[in-house]
Amino acid sequence: MPKHFDPRREMLTGLLGLGLQSARKSYYPELMDRLQELETERNRYKWLFENAVHGIFQGDMEHGIRAANPSLVRMLGYPSTVAVLAAAGELKDNFFAGGPAEFVQVCERLQLEGELVGYETRLRRLDGSELDVRMNLLLKQEEGRQLVEGFVADISGRKQAERAMQQLNEQLEQRVHERTLELETLNDSLRREIIERERVQGALRDARDAAELANRNKDHYLAAVSHDLLQPLNAARLLMATLRERALPRSEAQLVERSQAALESAEDILSDLLDIARLDHGNIPLELGNHTLVEIIDPLLSEFQGLVETNGLQVRARLGRWAVRTDYRMLSRILRNLLSNAIRYTPSGRILIGCRRRGELLSIQVWDTGLGIPSERFDDIFREFNQLHGDRVGPRKGAGLGLAIVERIARLLEAPLQVQSVVGSGSMFSVTVPLARASAPTPPDALLARLHAPLQGRHLLVIDNDAMILSSMQGLLEQWGARVQVAVDLPGALAVLSGRLPDAILADYHLDAGQTGCDAVSWLREHFQWQIPAIMITADRSEHSRQRLRDLGIPVLNKPIKAGKLRAMLGQVLH
Repeated sequence: MPKHFDPRREMLTGLLGLGLQSARKSYYPELMDRLQELETERNRYKWLFENAVHGIFQGDMEHGIRAANPSLVRMLGYPSTVAVLAAAGELKDNFFAGGPAEFVQVCERLQLEGELVGYETRLRRLDGSELDVRMNLLLKQEEGRQLVEGFVADISGRKQAERAMQQLNEQLEQRVHERTLELETLNDSLRREIIERERVQGALRDARDAAELANRNKDHYLAAVSHDLLQPLNAARLLMATLRERALPRSEAQLVERSQAALESAEDILSDLLDIARLDHGNIPLELGNHTLVEIIDPLLSEFQGLVETNGLQVRARLGRWAVRTDYRMLSRILRNLLSNAIRYTPSGRILIGCRRRGELLSIQVWDTGLGIPSERFDDIFREFNQLHGDRVGPRKGAGLGLAIVERIARLLEAPLQVQSVVGSGSMFSVTVPLARASAPTPPDALLARLHAPLQGRHLLVIDNDAMILSSMQGLLEQWGARVQVAVDLPGALAVLSGRLPDAILADYHLDAGQTGCDAVSWLREHFQWQIPAIMITADRSEHSRQRLRDLGIPVLNKPIKAGKLRAMLGQVLH
């Protein structure tokens, strides 16, 4: 029996390309696939809408909210989305804490600008309380109506902190006011004692002048303090390093290790405090140059080798032949602190140092399998005196300054820092620096051979005005197989050398009678007519002394000396 002819049906099927039986068979699967894709896309956007962290809504300027996601419902304190939509008309005037007047103001701005970005306000919740939020609003036309789509972020925590800070400032102002009144009362009393007041004022003027003078000579002050504090620590560290390499009974070896750990903790705290002071003081010039990763990182691996072996860790480096343009000393300090933290907070497992290219940049990464860091604490770990695992039992807990120094140096180098971590599984810290445009990377094998150059039979001269340090240094170097001669000044050095050229010189920067190790090295180089390799050992971290050493091409070791770092640097200069 022939089918009934329906013109409208034929027209629709024709528009869809399904007019013929063969066409229907051809296009039906494709149509169904397209419908399935649209349904999948719809479900994806629906999931994003319903599970978004921030509140999302669509509203009508005349009738209020038309759609809202669960996050917004929770922010407003309603039991369900249905309850919010049922109160749409009421919300139109009560959505903002500012009432209808604020609603009108927002509508006017949207009409004028079409969008409102970063608008901070307060919303009225169902129970009458108010919530601080940040909103992004967009005005759009749909079927002749003006709709508003909005994204809402809860900023109540930040606002509470701001209000608490404001309250604290007000309390501080009140205390300052009260203190001012006390001082005025005291001044009234002092006016009755003219002679005493003049004496006090004179003393205050002297103190002020002394303070201003001390501030102008801050670098010199830090250098003196560094020397006095770190000089005895340096002697103790050298003695401990000598003892650690000797075969001692187990009980005595444990005492040596504990003493070594205590000295290292004291050294870390003092060095970090001095570095923080220098970085905060500013005006630190950068010495940019091309350096291979191998020449930066291998000395650090050599320096930490003993600690790694003691902790039973596995450390691997995947450095390739990359070279970067940076300040060698600053980047080395960043990586030293990151590697030290990785060792400190990895009770067992592995540490990996690697790199990844990002266009014209190179990301240098330190991975560990340690304790891990909660994501909400990422900002805290870069603050001074902040230790995430402060209750951790260990020989070297530190003072919580290492990452604060890393953050300051990275800011100085304009080298972005990144951190990733999973609690209980480990962490990854990275610093990103520019790639060197033209470089000749040092072959890793050659550099490793240089860093581990034997000291057996090498003739070394040590110059230091501290007899205890001379004795400690001589014992350590001789234990490494070197032939060592010591002197307290340049005439003493000439006397003990008796015309024999040393393989290298280790000199303290500050000697007696206003002389410096730079003077001694320069004079000996001229005397022997040879550019004798030298290492300057100093507690002076001032820029003046560093610049002079840079001009002479002499590497620096800061006191207290770490045995691993000393041996690595000797391997470099003796090559």
